[in-house]
Amino acid sequence: MSVLALSSVVTVVAVAVVAAFVVIIGLFKAMWRVAEPNEALIISGLRDKGTVTDSAGDEMGFRIVTGKGTLVMPGVQAVRRLSLDLHQSDLDVECVTHQGIPVHVKGTVIYKIGDDRSSITNAARRFLDQQDRMDQRVHNVFAGHLRSIVGSMTVEDMIRDREQLTGKTRAASGEEMAKLGLVVDSLQIQEIDDPTGYIANLARPHTAAVESAARIAQADADREATQREQEANALKAEASRDSAIKQAGYKAERDQAEAQAAQSGPLAEASARQAVVEQETRAAQLEADREQQRLVATVIRPAEAKRDADIAAAEATSRVAELTAEGAAKRVSLGAEAEANAIRLTGRAQADATKAKGEAEGAAIEATGLAQAKAIEARAKALATNPEAVAMQALAERWPEVVREAAGAFAHIDNFTVLNGAEGVNDALMKVAATGMAGFELVRGMFVPKPATTSSSPSRSGGAAASNVTPVETETRAETRAETLAEVDAFAINDAGEHAE
Repeated sequence: MSVLALSSVVTVVAVAVVAAFVVIIGLFKAMWRVAEPNEALIISGLRDKGTVTDSAGDEMGFRIVTGKGTLVMPGVQAVRRLSLDLHQSDLDVECVTHQGIPVHVKGTVIYKIGDDRSSITNAARRFLDQQDRMDQRVHNVFAGHLRSIVGSMTVEDMIRDREQLTGKTRAASGEEMAKLGLVVDSLQIQEIDDPTGYIANLARPHTAAVESAARIAQADADREATQREQEANALKAEASRDSAIKQAGYKAERDQAEAQAAQSGPLAEASARQAVVEQETRAAQLEADREQQRLVATVIRPAEAKRDADIAAAEATSRVAELTAEGAAKRVSLGAEAEANAIRLTGRAQADATKAKGEAEGAAIEATGLAQAKAIEARAKALATNPEAVAMQALAERWPEVVREAAGAFAHIDNFTVLNGAEGVNDALMKVAATGMAGFELVRGMFVPKPATTSSSPSRSGGAAASNVTPVETETRAETRAETLAEVDAFAINDAGEHAE
């Protein structure tokens, strides 16, 4: 019995020990919490020495465990896990640039909770129960700063220097992200688009330049390729030509050899025939020489002798005719000289007679001129003493001609119609006569001096009357009329002399 009892006690003790051990292991497992590498344990409840304090040194009331395990008292302490994994927030923000151009900016923010206790504390206090909303919160933070920064930049600046846009955005949002306990690992601006087409218009000049350069490069490449192809074709054609020329040369040499071989027999026969022909030609030449010598002796020599005789006879006849012609020409020359001397003497006699006649006529004309000059001089003296009588005489002598010239207007009239009969004819004749008389009186008034008239008028000082024409003026007018009448007389005398001739 005792052995059985002892064994039962031992069994019970062993079972109790095992049960206690199992219970202890279960309790340890229930109380032991291990933080994964990508998470942090936030333990709150019972205060201990590991409690986190803020920047002022006040305890925060919870404990942070990262990368290790810790005991947690169930029912007394609460354990929650805060993920330290990377997060990605896509940015899709409508902005307006400094130029007032609306743009659409797309980007990506890669961030996480910081590894230091301060960052974990800040993140735990803000996102412990809202970890699924962290992306939205981060998007809002970056969208606000991105709009502000884009508003201070131009489109050209954003396109050409995206790094500046990224740096300014990270710098502006860094403080706020630190307050949230977040660290930005990467910020990428993926796309900048504008609904107005401003960026596309900016790119068009460069695109056109690039396209132009590309087309030029392509054209140069095509030209070079074509040139190389043409050069290659030319080389190929040259090689073909050289080959054809060489083949033709070889063929010609072969044909020549074949022809020479084929013509060896006929050539030998022709050579023999040529020797026969040469002998026959030499014999014919000798026969022709013999015949020529015979003709020279029998025909040519007698003909040459007859020709020389005929030439001598012709030269003698020609010399006789030449001498005869020279005698006749000399006789004609002597006769012509005698006739010329006779004509010369006759002409000289006629010239002397003409000269004598001219001298006589000149003397007569000179005498006539002297007589006319004396008459003009006498007439001028008469004009100076009695100008009216001289003028009237000259007018009376020339007046028939004046009237005849005035009536000459009717000489070319075939039919003269008078409306009032004989009275009209008398009127016309009277008008012609009156015209002549008026001309007579006009000429008379020009050459006959009028008696001087005097008029008296009281002067300012009450003096006696004075004559309007001075003696000097009267003498000057008389001389002028005398000269004029002298010219008229000279004209009349010349006219009479012309009619006399």
